[in-house]
Amino acid sequence: MVRHISLKAASESWAKQPWKQYRKILFRLQKRVWKAVRANDRRRARKLQKLILKSRSAQFLAVRQVTQLNQGRKTAGIDGKLALKHHERFELVKQLARHGSSWQHQKLRQIPIPKKDGTTRMLKIPTVFP
Repeated sequence: MVRHISLKAASESWAKQPWKQYRKILFRLQKRVWKAVRANDRRRARKLQKLILKSRSAQFLAVRQVTQLNQGRKTAGIDGKLALKHHERFELVKQLARHGSSWQHQKLRQIPIPKKDGTTRMLKIPTVFP
C-alpha cells in the first residue's frame, strides 16, 4: 500500500521526528558494540553492528546527517539535485530499510577542474540516490 503525504504534512512530520530519542537509541547500540569489542566478543559485536544497520533510528539519523547537517548538502550532485524535500527524505529512509543490507555505493563522478597554473585537478561528486 502506497501512502501519499502532502508536502506540508511531510515537512511537519519530518520536523517532529524524535531526534533526541533516535540519538539515544543509536548511542546505546554503539556502546554495546564497544563493550563487546572490549570483552573480545567479536561475534556479538558483529551482530550488534548488523542491528545498528537495520535500526530505524540509525537510518533516520543517517539521512538527516547527509541531507541536512553535512556541509556539502548545498552542493548539487551529478543528478543536478541540490537538496531533498521532506517526502524524498522519507522515501530514502524507506529505501534504506528495504535495501540497506545489500546496498553498494556508486563510484564518485570525477570532473576535471582547471587550476591557475594550467593543470587540472579532479573534483569527485557523490550522489544520494542510485
